Amino acid sequence: MLILTLTPIYSLDEVFDMSFDKDYRAIVEEDRKKLSNYHAHPDSIDYELEELKKEVGQNFINNSSNSNNTINNDPDNNNEIETILKDLNELIGLNSLKDEVREYVNFIKFIKIQNLRKQQGLSGIPITLHSVFCGSPGTGKTTVARLMGKIYKELGILKKGHLIETDRSGMVAGYIGHTAKQVDEIVESALDGVLFIDEAYTLKPIDYGNDFGQEAIDTLLKRMEDHRDRLVVIVAGYGEEMNRFIDSNPGLQSRFTRYFNFEDYTPKELLLIFQSISNKHHYHLSKEAEEKLLLQFQELYNNRNKSFGNGRLVRNIFEKTIAKQANRLAKISNLDNNMMQEILPEDITLIVNK
Repeated sequence: MLILTLTPIYSLDEVFDMSFDKDYRAIVEEDRKKLSNYHAHPDSIDYELEELKKEVGQNFINNSSNSNNTINNDPDNNNEIETILKDLNELIGLNSLKDEVREYVNFIKFIKIQNLRKQQGLSGIPITLHSVFCGSPGTGKTTVARLMGKIYKELGILKKGHLIETDRSGMVAGYIGHTAKQVDEIVESALDGVLFIDEAYTLKPIDYGNDFGQEAIDTLLKRMEDHRDRLVVIVAGYGEEMNRFIDSNPGLQSRFTRYFNFEDYTPKELLLIFQSISNKHHYHLSKEAEEKLLLQFQELYNNRNKSFGNGRLVRNIFEKTIAKQANRLAKISNLDNNMMQEILPEDITLIVNK
């Protein structure tokens, strides 16, 4: 017969109470403290392990510093990124987009870690930085693309971070074999920076027939793969057309997975843009002119269609308004500075959506 003897389980403190007198327990507690302090002593194993971790970590950073794929955690660099984001925040409107870009910056840092893992022989998650900017003309897509290039440079993703703008006319030639050469040249100029292709959907018309746009797409995809560590491509255009464009080709689908949406400016935002342009050129709106212009923008906004010009529309109105103001002032003999700077209601040029 097996007889089990159950032994009570006591805590360490209870063992101390039962086995030692108070004086001896005080000595043991003192030794405990010394032991805990030992972990920070230069001769301890734990201390050596911590120092080894630091050394390995420093070597990891030093080895990676010779590559473009290095996370730049320098405080001055972080300040520069914040300055770029501040420039973005100062743009009129685009509130949702600004939040998306700030989140995207953190996402880019995650990508950098993946690249560093690959350099150390660790598995990484394949992620692309190529993006689709969806929105109407004049919504700031090119401006944001330029800021993104600066962010890529500061984070060490791209060496230069410059922006090269193009469209179908800069990529598609009229003769067989010439299109690939044009694409090669434009890609070469964009290496280590951002290639921004406006109205990219025109490369793949709905009724393309024998169009050379497909050759441009095929060549672009090949160069994107060849230079995947030196090139970021941003394609831009109307949302619906860009969705059709990306869905038309599996190669585009796999490379362009991140979309940024640029909303139309509201009437108040359009007015702010007009005032910003006016201030830049030393003009200002009278109260009555401001009210008239806001009503104009409200009407244009309510009746807008796909060709609504947003910021371009504002600049067009501004230029016509200044020309009309000049004609009014030409009839006045004695002009002062305020008269030459003030825009009156009669100067506002009314534009009708076509």
